[in-house]
Amino acid sequence: MTIPLALICAAGSSSRMRGSDKLIQQVDGVPVLRHAAAAARAAGMLVAVALPAAGPFRAGRLAALQGLELTALPVPEAAEGIAASIRAGAAAAEAAPGIMVLLADMPEIGAEDLAAVLAGWSGDPDRVARATAADGRPGHPVLFPRRLFPRLATLTGDAGARGVLAGEDVLPVPLPGSRALTDLDTPEDWAAWRARSGR
Repeated sequence: MTIPLALICAAGSSSRMRGSDKLIQQVDGVPVLRHAAAAARAAGMLVAVALPAAGPFRAGRLAALQGLELTALPVPEAAEGIAASIRAGAAAAEAAPGIMVLLADMPEIGAEDLAAVLAGWSGDPDRVARATAADGRPGHPVLFPRRLFPRLATLTGDAGARGVLAGEDVLPVPLPGSRALTDLDTPEDWAAWRARSGR
């Protein structure tokens, strides 16, 4: 495999949505989860989606992904936090030269943004490449080189890969505006974003 694997983290419980699933909220007429997976495919990446192994949201998320070329990764330990999804992705990446960790609740991230991160990383594939806002604030997605897979495979809890990033010489990849920071966790977040963006 000569291109990184895109890992879409979609195994969470949407606990702040008060009973509904944020990952099937509509963005440009499709669920935001499908929007993320389609963007990764359009950027030319192989895609794996970390999903809950059971529970009320699994079927809806699988339905949202129907027809897309990707690998569904069930995560039995999803309740632990995002680290369980990253571990599953690191195992699935196998011979990939890197893994791009992409959050599924970021509706402003498109194929062109993922391609920009991929292009930045391709120029120095031993470094971590991380999307930032236009003003330099760090955001997502983050592309980890293969040398860090062993550390990703041992993550625990809900802090993501912060510990892996600590001490790394990270390559920042600025994206327009604040799209690298826009993740939507609550009904109020979604309502405010729709009012602001018109989408």
